[in-house]
Amino acid sequence: MPFVVDASVAACWIMPDERHAVAERAFARIARDPIVAPCLWWFELRNVLIVNERRGRIDPAQSAKALRLLAALPVAIDTEVDEDALMQLARRRRLTVYDAAYLELALRKRCPLATLDVALADAARAEEAQLIGEGDT
Repeated sequence: MPFVVDASVAACWIMPDERHAVAERAFARIARDPIVAPCLWWFELRNVLIVNERRGRIDPAQSAKALRLLAALPVAIDTEVDEDALMQLARRRRLTVYDAAYLELALRKRCPLATLDVALADAARAEEAQLIGEGDT
């Protein structure tokens, strides 16, 4: 079954000094299940790289390596959105529209969500969405 991965989880995959059990669990899942992400995921991950270059955590060569890793992943970028559901989620759960986009996608596709964002995970639980790392196999 496909699963949704947000930028916080994918950042763990591409940043050399980041590790988290949920990110590792999601990465292991790629062997059997494809990733689906909203189109903003592409931009968010590139922003993660640029910000971390500016902070001196990584250099352009490490960014290029990270982009190659991302390009090799089985990621389906979803360009559809249920705008009403997105706005309702953002309002009801007090999420940014960016975070609500991940939850809207997980709910619409009925797939689990991998996130390290506490507010997004709380909203997902409240919406009864399955979270990677909580009861998944």
